[in-house]
Amino acid sequence: MSVRRAALLTAACLLALPALAEQQAPLVVVLDPGHGGRWPHDGAHGGGRGLHEKVIALQVAQKTKERLEAQGATVILTRDADEDIPLADRVRIANEAGADVFLSIHCNSMEKREDRKVTRGVETYFLSPDPTDAEARMLAQLENGGPDAVPLPRANDAVTGILNDLALGQARNDSAALAQIVQRHMVKGTRAQSRGVRQAPFLVLSGTRMPSVLVEIGFISHPREGRMLSRDRYQRRVAQALAGGVRDFAEQVLSRRLVAQARPPASEKKEAPVVSGAGLVASPARTR
Repeated sequence: MSVRRAALLTAACLLALPALAEQQAPLVVVLDPGHGGRWPHDGAHGGGRGLHEKVIALQVAQKTKERLEAQGATVILTRDADEDIPLADRVRIANEAGADVFLSIHCNSMEKREDRKVTRGVETYFLSPDPTDAEARMLAQLENGGPDAVPLPRANDAVTGILNDLALGQARNDSAALAQIVQRHMVKGTRAQSRGVRQAPFLVLSGTRMPSVLVEIGFISHPREGRMLSRDRYQRRVAQALAGGVRDFAEQVLSRRLVAQARPPASEKKEAPVVSGAGLVASPARTR
């Protein structure tokens, strides 16, 4: 090889390095441990067993963070202590982080004694103004802080509102796919009863600009399931299922879109970015 050709190849490689580094940007995941702080913001309680939703949600989020980071993702928690973070701040954290995926982690509960004995299982929600049923509507009201909860602030001007709506459109569609994948992993990984994928108007999902779901990882009020949720071993199974769901979503949905966006014209060929389970990477051209 001539010296001139070697120099040209070296220069080309150096010019390609910034694009390659950008291409390999890690997947950014924001995990939102539900609730926190003092009553009435501490979430559901597990009867007389001293179980608190806020504690279990944080423990599971921390374990999920470990799993995702081991796969190469960048993970941010909306809270890492027992504190009450307003819903709008949780949304802001996710948006400012430029997250690719947002998971809000919660425990379910039933009020009536007879319902506490029999109601169990996992369910995953994505945002919709039309709840699946009355139960989904009531859950959304509870998680939102009551039927009179203040909605998240909207854009002040029409242009910004239109741009936001366009940006949110794809994220909303992807949220349904994310919910399906996460629910499938939760049921398979924990062997819990499936209550299905559902939809409801959760405030914590309404302002996010990325695929977002709320996962009810089980019923803290159920005698057996509540005890399981408090155990380290079961929490690790839940964390593994959540991390696996994010990984598959990145591979099955995000990576395909990246390949489509990066596909060059017929006269030009480029190597498309890849999202792999061994090292989760995200889009080089984030538009958030």
